[in-house]
Amino acid sequence: MIAAGTSTAHCPKCQADRLDGADECVRCGVIFAKYRPAVAKTTPVASKPSFVRSEWLLTVREWLIESDTTTDSMTFYSRAVLFVLLTWWGWKFIITPLETNYTGEAFLHLINLPFHEAGHLIFMPFGRFMMFLGGSLGQILMPIICLGTFLVKTRDPFGASVALWWTAESLMDIAPYINDARAMDLMLIGGVTGKETDGHDWNNILTMLGLLEWDHRLAHLTHNLGILLMLVSLAWGGRLLLCHYRRFSR
Repeated sequence: MIAAGTSTAHCPKCQADRLDGADECVRCGVIFAKYRPAVAKTTPVASKPSFVRSEWLLTVREWLIESDTTTDSMTFYSRAVLFVLLTWWGWKFIITPLETNYTGEAFLHLINLPFHEAGHLIFMPFGRFMMFLGGSLGQILMPIICLGTFLVKTRDPFGASVALWWTAESLMDIAPYINDARAMDLMLIGGVTGKETDGHDWNNILTMLGLLEWDHRLAHLTHNLGILLMLVSLAWGGRLLLCHYRRFSR
């Protein structure tokens, strides 16, 4: 029996009445001073999310994947045929050694050539070095400009993936030219080799930089970068095709 005027509380473990100032519960024997910290330790703390997707990643996904909302089947089949062609042709570029100059003899080399020559004229005002480098820059910048146009203006990520494929092919087209910087055996537009003139672009570029003996290593680096970008473009295009198929087949 609790005396009148004595304040009571409850045991935090068994909820039995306890006298104010008591050190332990008369029913379960728990020591109050030791019990409270244990409760605090076991109290669940609101956990932070394991991974918060940043706004930047969401924006990238929106531009590269989700901005493609095409649903008609004819567009899908047209894209699928183009994707198969680029995969087959791209595989030929990938497995063929750069020393064979397979890219230089392919049809696309004739497409790249006008942009290469235009690059010389565009960059000529920036000095002799940039004039030489401008040819290679011109043929790489053109597909990159197309890529940006497809993504930003027309919101066509599949077209952008094709432009990335073209960028990769253009890099692989330049690699044999770099590889020939010392030998200068490749036939130029005028029907002569670099040996019969004052050299060619990459002979002049690497000579001016003092890196002429690095021509083979730089050529393979450029070729391998082209391979990497080509694989990325095919993976990107394949993902877009899969999403397109799921949209029109619902």
